[in-house]
Amino acid sequence: MATQLPGMLLNSSGLTLAGGRSLNCRKSQPPAAISSALPPPLSSSTIQVVGWKGAGESGNGSLKLGNDFEGFQEEYDWNDVEADLYHWTKTLRPVQWYPGHIAKTEKELKEQLKLMDVVIEVRDARIPMSTSHPQMDSWLGNRKRILVLNREDMISTADRNAWATYYAKQGIRVVFSNGQLGMGTLKLGRLAKALAGTVNIKRREKGLLPRPVRAGVVGYPNVGKSSLVNRLLKRRMCPAAPRPGVTRELKWVRFGKDLELLDSPGIIPMRISDQAAAIKLAICDDIGERSYNATDVAAILVQMLSKLPTVGNKALRDRYKIETDGRCGRTFVQKLAAQLFNSDNNQAAFRILQDFRKGKFGWIALEQPPR
Repeated sequence: MATQLPGMLLNSSGLTLAGGRSLNCRKSQPPAAISSALPPPLSSSTIQVVGWKGAGESGNGSLKLGNDFEGFQEEYDWNDVEADLYHWTKTLRPVQWYPGHIAKTEKELKEQLKLMDVVIEVRDARIPMSTSHPQMDSWLGNRKRILVLNREDMISTADRNAWATYYAKQGIRVVFSNGQLGMGTLKLGRLAKALAGTVNIKRREKGLLPRPVRAGVVGYPNVGKSSLVNRLLKRRMCPAAPRPGVTRELKWVRFGKDLELLDSPGIIPMRISDQAAAIKLAICDDIGERSYNATDVAAILVQMLSKLPTVGNKALRDRYKIETDGRCGRTFVQKLAAQLFNSDNNQAAFRILQDFRKGKFGWIALEQPPR
């Protein structure tokens, strides 16, 4: 029996759109636009991993196919993952989230930015590109900025090095931090004061008394802004919790005698045009739960993890004792629901999402630097 969902049918083989097209269970060849970009299957037992270094790496950048990488019959490239992600998301209900307080915050924040000596933009280290506000550059203009990639403990050393190299080549000052444990906060505080040090030099030249440096902390919801501020202050001055939308108003706090910090609520575009980015926000819990269908998001996460050499089908099979070919994430969610949650797909989906967020598949980034 098929179950009618908005614009789609769900049957035993997975999610099917009008016209019989499969959304997640792609057992046939990929569309021509994507398949034409894929190289032919390798004839040997190695795969070429582009831009990835890890255990078992040989001198020429190839990896021997073992149990951890079974199912990889083509050259692995992050562009392939992004292409598939676009394919998987374009037929889903759009993920949109814009609580009322964000519109008010955005207006107030743009006014406060005029008073800033330096701006600290916080992003999620797992998805630095997806947690970059598209209007941030225009808001800041020539104002000095420090980029903070928070949750560095949730990505691998290879991921960290890749992003550090990428931003260094662009001349962008980047600090990796762990807002929960305070790593990176001392460096951040020193850098903020150093960048804005010219403020009081100019004030003295004008015969004015020195004042504290003003630094604004901005970024998407739930990327760890308030936790970072609390760690800088070494006391809990700003409300913080592991969910989006906790901070709802701007708040100035003093850090010593020479630095003032503005903690701000998360800001997000009124409309997210890049749905691949929106799915990654949902996976990383950087957007409200009511904005997305957990089963859809978990199904896509399963398919993404199955393609990553550091995870693969074997890691999913070992954790849940369920077979997967990496092509039908929705079927995987349904099997897990039947096995552990009395066929409640929603609970099964949240288990998979929580396992990823807690590092049960290892600490991995879902984005790599653009080339």
